[in-house]
Amino acid sequence: MGETRRSFDPDFRAGAVRIVHETRKSIASVAKDLGINAGTPANWMQMDRLARERDTDG
Repeated sequence: MGETRRSFDPDFRAGAVRIVHETRKSIASVAKDLGINAGTPANWMQMDRLARERDTDG
């Protein structure tokens, strides 16, 4: 049997990104505090950065 993937609602994702931005903590530290894998908020941070770049470009 395979693993079940957790899904996170958009508010949780946005909150994690906001915590990283506002506290200046490392992504790994925030992930540990939230009880999730460090790669998960790292992906959210990248998606947020790309969205911000898109917003400022056009």
